[in-house]
Amino acid sequence: MNVLGYKQSFGSRLFDTFNYGAMLLLVVVTVYPLLHVIAISLSHADYISLGQVTWFPKGFNIKGYEIIFGKPLLYISYKNTVMYAVVGTLLTLLLTSLMAYPLTIAKFHLKKAVTIFLAVTMFFSGGMIPTYLLMKELNLLNTFWVMVLPGCISAYNVIIFRTFFQNIPSELRESAYMDGASDLTVLFRIYLPLSKALLATFALFAIVAHWNEWFSALIYLKDENRYPLQMFLRSIIFTQQGYGSSAQVTEMIQNRQINPKNIQMAAIVITMAPILCIYPFVQKYFVKGVMIGSIKG
Repeated sequence: MNVLGYKQSFGSRLFDTFNYGAMLLLVVVTVYPLLHVIAISLSHADYISLGQVTWFPKGFNIKGYEIIFGKPLLYISYKNTVMYAVVGTLLTLLLTSLMAYPLTIAKFHLKKAVTIFLAVTMFFSGGMIPTYLLMKELNLLNTFWVMVLPGCISAYNVIIFRTFFQNIPSELRESAYMDGASDLTVLFRIYLPLSKALLATFALFAIVAHWNEWFSALIYLKDENRYPLQMFLRSIIFTQQGYGSSAQVTEMIQNRQINPKNIQMAAIVITMAPILCIYPFVQKYFVKGVMIGSIKG
């Protein structure tokens, strides 16, 4: 018995060691690119050119940030992205809840048909060109709403919301009906207050999706004043429009006072900073919200 106990204890310690090692490796793989980007954004041009920057900055230099913060388009794109994220997230939660709630009611005769329709959309889409033509016919091109309306409702989100709502006792709804409450009252006064974990989880999903969105803007938007932040970042990294037209910046690059990567990495840091600040505070809702909605059904 002692030998068996020792073997079990040894196996447990071996598993813990392997687990900790794997998690440490995952942390290094995840954190290193972030630290590398920050280090390059703050390093001197000579060290960047020689490829000597790894974890920490070498030769403190903030000129990249000065150049980025000096661009008016940064503030415009920041405002646009915040608006897209806020309005898009609110619409996603509202419309998804409104669509998922009827699917939990047994007397709703179209429940099966709507569920099948949603399942089909998970495997087939209309395609890029038909979607573009639809946006054109709806007069949404180059407007604010083209960035928030097309992706408001997802079949996956509706199914998760429906599954979560189904686990709320139906007696609550029946009691509310007896008191004269309507379905909207039941949804907004009972179901949604009991679904805070789910709402927080998918709110974060929606915020991150809108914050990282650039492809829709590339297709549907022509006015730079409507561009989201990721389009500003794209212009810095790929087209160099963010600094290539400035004679002063060009002279600084030629005199090795600054490296183009200083500007590019500074733009990346400025772009991802808000999400990095928000993520830790909402991450705790991930497992609680998604697992409850997906397992209990």
